Amino acid sequence: MAGKTVLEMRGVTKNYADNRVLKNVTFDVKAGEIHSLIGENGAGKSTLMNILFGMPVIHESGGFSGEIVFEGKTVNIMSPQDAMKLGIGMVHQEFVLLPGFSVLENVKLNREATKPNFLSRISGRAVGKKLETLDYAAMRRDVRAALESLAVSIDEMTPVRGLPVGYMQFVEIARELDKSKIRLLVLDEPTAVLTESEAETLLAAMRRLEERGIAILFISHRLGEVASISERVTVMRDGEIAARLTKDELSVPLMAELMVGRKLAGVERRDAGTTGVPGPEETILKVEGLRVHMPGENIAGVDLEVRRGEILGIAGLAGQGKVGIANGIMGIYPSEGSVRKDGRVVPLNDAAAAAAARMALVSEDRRGVGLLLEQSIEENIALRALQAQGRFLRRVAGFSFADSSAIRSHAKKMIEELDIRCTGPEQKVKRLSGGNQQKVCIAGALTLEPDLLFVSEPTRGIDIGAKELVLALLRRLNAGRNVTVVVTSSELAELRSICDRIVVIYRGRVAGIVHWNASSAEIGLLMSGETKGEAA
Repeated sequence: MAGKTVLEMRGVTKNYADNRVLKNVTFDVKAGEIHSLIGENGAGKSTLMNILFGMPVIHESGGFSGEIVFEGKTVNIMSPQDAMKLGIGMVHQEFVLLPGFSVLENVKLNREATKPNFLSRISGRAVGKKLETLDYAAMRRDVRAALESLAVSIDEMTPVRGLPVGYMQFVEIARELDKSKIRLLVLDEPTAVLTESEAETLLAAMRRLEERGIAILFISHRLGEVASISERVTVMRDGEIAARLTKDELSVPLMAELMVGRKLAGVERRDAGTTGVPGPEETILKVEGLRVHMPGENIAGVDLEVRRGEILGIAGLAGQGKVGIANGIMGIYPSEGSVRKDGRVVPLNDAAAAAAARMALVSEDRRGVGLLLEQSIEENIALRALQAQGRFLRRVAGFSFADSSAIRSHAKKMIEELDIRCTGPEQKVKRLSGGNQQKVCIAGALTLEPDLLFVSEPTRGIDIGAKELVLALLRRLNAGRNVTVVVTSSELAELRSICDRIVVIYRGRVAGIVHWNASSAEIGLLMSGETKGEAA
């Protein structure tokens, strides 16, 4: 039950140079309330949360105007440490983890439990505390409790480096749940990399926090989740508050229209693109005995055929192996087995060979694998095609130079086609919102002009308007350019909207292959390993 107001942000305005990204934003969050903040990428949500959490980028770019009132007092939050001291926790859209540290060390960093030892007991009070020993037993109990509240089976001593992105998300959330004095928890796209069942587990944990009187500010593009869990919703558009909705007013169509300022047509299905049993000439990719050594996603022997011209979906719970298939085929992680493209063997553990076979990957880890954050949009879009295919090169007197005008022209075309919200092709990628960074990843893969495109979590962190655009784009690539597409996604509804068949992975193997319109119950049973599906 919502109680007194915990947070008020009054008249918040923020400029980046001459660009006003927030315009007199005012809203509040109450204790024991789940209050959702929604809007398209570029609407100003992330900037508003950066202000609340005292992120350096705000103060390094001239600060902001307006007022933050926390538990009835005006506060000046100049750093994340200031926010945490007040009792504000935040799970960022992009992970803030130390990859070389274990899960336990990431959860307990700067809040380590200690216990007295001989030296601390004989030292003075001022020195003794500093000489205490780390209490690993107590910390393991705490971290295990936080993970179990999320129904996640990760060993707390596992290194974070190499974990699947879904597991990393749970580690981020566990770190905040482990804090005892938290009063307001900000969750920025926490379910974006989770399957529907895993997301429901997280939503249940959020409801338990709500019952404890903790205020939750929930930012999500999954509007069904927003409608199911929120007491109130604030809608942002173009840096302003577009609408405020109460629980009784919530509906997905209304929220979507308020976000984008227009009615959404949705992605129309077409009839299944491939019929009958595929013969050799219909098979573009044949995978046999594929094993991929990807931490948390160990593929135990996948046999799979991809039909030319189809959109094939890959589904499964986090950690069961769905993400590892494309990463193994494309040479990102060590792999064993046999892969044939157009009847020809594609060497594994060789990214260049995969690219030469006209295959491309849009990674689920856009910041770690997909992008050079310090480089411009145009450089990110063109780089792989320039290196792998020699495109965008101008030859003069026997020497090759990057053709900057061709690169910029192509980047402008992709920016327009994918609706990348930016100041121009020369803008650094690190300055884009998460959703727009994802679109740059897709643009870079499409620039390779593949005939087989692997897309892993294509709409992670992308708002509903952009999601519609990206899914429709995949359809157009498939139908108009004869690109075969393999989509790995945690959102079953997303797979159903565009795929011809859906492969379900369980414990590193194919549990079954179903038509796109198979029942949720059938797919759910396959995901849990309860039954075997028939090949579609």
